[in-house]
Amino acid sequence: MTDKANQKLKASGWTIVETTGFLHLIGPLWQRVVNGEHEYALVAQEKHHNRRGLVQGGVLMTFADRTCGMSARFASDRPTLATIQMDTHFVEAGKIGEILTSKPRVVRSTRSLIFVSTEVKVGERCIAMANGVFKILKND
Repeated sequence: MTDKANQKLKASGWTIVETTGFLHLIGPLWQRVVNGEHEYALVAQEKHHNRRGLVQGGVLMTFADRTCGMSARFASDRPTLATIQMDTHFVEAGKIGEILTSKPRVVRSTRSLIFVSTEVKVGERCIAMANGVFKILKND
């Protein structure tokens, strides 16, 4: 199922996001730009399951955090940001083999903070909602 889902994403214009560290363990993470808006995808794999055989909540939270953070970085045009708050609400269970998508939107930006919101979806079905606040850091 995972190979078919990956082939479907690739055929639909998605590309793999280069990741390292912890994020590399849950990926691959996919992205595309549609009408100037960034959209992200993650195929729910066997390694993402909880004890009930469904997508583990931490995977959804990590996916939401990463995609909101990437959108905040694009909006700020700054390379270094830190998540200072992330609220996640689980709406419905995700199943292994499904393609999870996130289309974050920047709600507000200040000189030092960026507020971002997203829904993690499977098709039109919302499985989680998340709101994040990201601190713009000084370049190291």
